Amino acid sequence: MARFLVVLDVDSTLINEEAIELIADEAGCGVEVARITERAMAGELDFADSLAKRVSTLAGLPVERLASAASRISLTAGARELVDGVHAADGVIAVVSGGFHELLDPIADALGLDAHRANRLEVADARLTGRTTGPVIDADAKAAALREWAHRFGVPLARTIAVGDGANDLAMMRAAQLSVAFCAKPVVREGAHVAVDERDLSAVLPLLGLRG
Repeated sequence: MARFLVVLDVDSTLINEEAIELIADEAGCGVEVARITERAMAGELDFADSLAKRVSTLAGLPVERLASAASRISLTAGARELVDGVHAADGVIAVVSGGFHELLDPIADALGLDAHRANRLEVADARLTGRTTGPVIDADAKAAALREWAHRFGVPLARTIAVGDGANDLAMMRAAQLSVAFCAKPVVREGAHVAVDERDLSAVLPLLGLRG
């Protein structure tokens, strides 16, 4: 049984970028998608609707171009230190993303995350269709993932921590015992127990009583 569970958002939290914007750049619609993303993360748009609109702009993109998008991803400073610190303290650490498994899976494997979940892009004839397949990972799905993983790893909800930056992280943050707004939008800072304003995930460790 794990001592505690940490669940992080991915885009602009675990990584410095927004995954869908990297893919959109490959499709030549990066500026349009970035505008929609900004409004969605500020809570001005419904996440599922905004996701569908953004993904629709990717229709026809050859699937091999995802590798180019993935190559531009950079981990947020302190990400490895946070993962290693949680594991050293007998905790488990997972991520849940409104982004995509196609870009997240290699990162999760490289970091040794205990669980991860994201959307999946639909592909036909080696090209993106402009749709996702399977359940949409929206705000409610993020909260459900935290509760599911707490049960799987035998962690009481009283020992769960959620870290995020966008409006679609708020439900997950409310489900956790401790919520951390990480370089977050104002609406998220207002709803969190504590805020970290430096782009260094190792700054979360002292909040867990693990360092400092």
